[in-house]
Amino acid sequence: MSHPIEVGYLRWIVLLPLLGAIINGLFGAHIQKRLGRGAIAAIACTPVAIAFLISVSAFFQLLGLEPNQRFLLDDMSKWIHVGDLKLNLAFWVDPLSCTLILVVTGIGGLIHLYSVGYLDDEPSIWRYFAYLNLFTAAMLTLVLGDSLLVMFVGWEGVGLCSYALIGFWYKDLNNATAGSKAFIVNRIGDFGFVLGMFALYWCLDESGQGTLIFRELAERVHLISDQKVFGIAAATFITLAFFVGATGKSAQIPLYVWLPDAMAGPTPVSALIHAATMVTAGVYMIARMSFLFDMAPDTLAVIATIGTATAFLAATIGVAQWDIKKVLAYSTVSQLGFMFIAMGVGAYSAGIFHLFTHAFFKACLFLGSGSIIHALHHEQDMRNMGGLKKYMPITFLTFFVSTLAIAGIPPFAGFFSKDEILWKAWSSPHGSGWIWLFGSMAAGFTAFYMFRQVFLTFFGEYRGGQAHGHGHADHGHAADHAHAVHGGHGHGQEPHESSKVITGPLVLLALGAILTGFLNVPGALGGHHIFDNWLAPVLQAGSHGAASPAHGAAGAHGVASELAADVEHVAHSVAHDPFEYILMSVSVGIALFGIFLAWLVYEKKAISPERFSEVLGGVPYNLVYNKYYVDEVYQATLIRGTLALSRILSAFDRWIIDGAVNGAAAVVRVVARVEGAFDTYVVDGAVNLVGAVSLWAGNRMRAIQTGHIYSYLYAIVIGVAVVLFVRLI
Repeated sequence: MSHPIEVGYLRWIVLLPLLGAIINGLFGAHIQKRLGRGAIAAIACTPVAIAFLISVSAFFQLLGLEPNQRFLLDDMSKWIHVGDLKLNLAFWVDPLSCTLILVVTGIGGLIHLYSVGYLDDEPSIWRYFAYLNLFTAAMLTLVLGDSLLVMFVGWEGVGLCSYALIGFWYKDLNNATAGSKAFIVNRIGDFGFVLGMFALYWCLDESGQGTLIFRELAERVHLISDQKVFGIAAATFITLAFFVGATGKSAQIPLYVWLPDAMAGPTPVSALIHAATMVTAGVYMIARMSFLFDMAPDTLAVIATIGTATAFLAATIGVAQWDIKKVLAYSTVSQLGFMFIAMGVGAYSAGIFHLFTHAFFKACLFLGSGSIIHALHHEQDMRNMGGLKKYMPITFLTFFVSTLAIAGIPPFAGFFSKDEILWKAWSSPHGSGWIWLFGSMAAGFTAFYMFRQVFLTFFGEYRGGQAHGHGHADHGHAADHAHAVHGGHGHGQEPHESSKVITGPLVLLALGAILTGFLNVPGALGGHHIFDNWLAPVLQAGSHGAASPAHGAAGAHGVASELAADVEHVAHSVAHDPFEYILMSVSVGIALFGIFLAWLVYEKKAISPERFSEVLGGVPYNLVYNKYYVDEVYQATLIRGTLALSRILSAFDRWIIDGAVNGAAAVVRVVARVEGAFDTYVVDGAVNLVGAVSLWAGNRMRAIQTGHIYSYLYAIVIGVAVVLFVRLI
């Protein structure tokens, strides 16, 4: 690979939001008290805005280079130099990471700005912005890290910050529980990431080429092609471990359960987590490691299967939710499933493109829902809405545009990105008709439940203040907290359009939902795959078979590159297959049918919703309404099982381990007492006896020494006499 261009400004993309977090975190309370909320907002928003400008500068610098030279490196300092492992704290920008930092700083910056208006009466706004800045810095570290270990620092950072942001209103038990759930579930996935990282380094170190730096991994990864870990091909084992990490961060089956509960946090947090940052981490990681995943076709099959199942499952759940944010939450899970379908069929560029377009329309939808919730005094139940388009025209228009985009209606952005995934699911060697079928069905459900949301929220008559005695289990806990904080405004007040600081970001995001799709118009529609060509120097599976300079000479001739070349050849050869037009028409037709059905049921009211809920005795409806009882199953099995195991282990520790220790202590005490008695009565007794005898003898002998001379003379005479007598005898 060509030598990267060394620059010194990439670090500020991370350090500026981090600096904002430090200032607001340490001094925010004092600043807010002395200078007001505006100072806090400026400290938080300005660093992200500058980071965005620096990201744009990096983009234009890359754009001015030859495609095979688009790599910038900012090597800050030495970090870990132990044995053969030499890692520096360094940040790396190439077309892939540049795309992500533009999303994180651009859309993240709009969410920061939106938060100023949305949380206009939050008393601890300094703490909120400190967390938000820290979250942004962690995500940028994840994206910009030039090694797996630097990425892992950001990976763990976004997990920690998500806990703080989701549980921001920590005095509410439900919010605190949701934050803890997100943290714990992500720790399960993170174990897989760590295992994969260790296994990868260990396998490469066996060949004397141990490293965790991405550009070096791409050159050396072919060395593990013949190795095995626990009897499994090393590449398969490692990629499966990494995928476990991705299922946690990017909310795939079975670790998706944290994400719907993340709605407990403030709505801007939901937008940031669901659209621009944390949930995309797993997708980005797989794309970054595509050279490794290409060596593990079995892992790709697992990824495609899990992605398909997640997209379909979450889409069906979304049709029966009443909380406006819960609908969008399950929509996010479903759209992430589409991204993993792309990753699983080897269409990495298509997955990243859907990540890119999804960031715009999903952020717009979440922030639009926040505008509605804010206008309705924190109401989240769609049954208490209706007719809002005449009260909130800007919110309605932007929400409607983004809904068209997510439904996959041309020419909006979601059509181009989702259609490319479905086409690759059908045409790729790793794809299949089943993946396309269930993906298309999920897309149809998406169109239905999203327009169900539009019709319930914006059309008809305003239903504010009407009580609904059923289904409140879906009602967001964030609203409950807001009522407690803000005094629980009544619903009798007329809705109103939000302020410009809220609607401004909505308009910009809606424009993105309209325009970004044109960055990757397929060849079948006369396009030139601009986005695919932009990513071609990084991703092996680019749309036109471009070789990846990032992978180096060694990697270019490895197994992974050969497989990628085969995928590219097939993809290029079918680029204008007439069947692509048929599948494109079918996918649009399915989306239009979903919209039409939602219109019949919720706007035209030609079909009663109860007719669907009563099908097959209501079993299907109850399944989706109760989210397939997944949380209940987890509660009954894993959670209760873990608690039961902990109680068993506690009892074992108390009665067996502690019993053994305490029993040993009791034996020691008995032995000590016996030894003490032996020492007291035998040893000490013998010593004392010797002393007593000596004392007695001394006392007797002392009587001889009277101090009188005549006594000594008598003794001498007697002694001499005795001696003479003895001799004479």
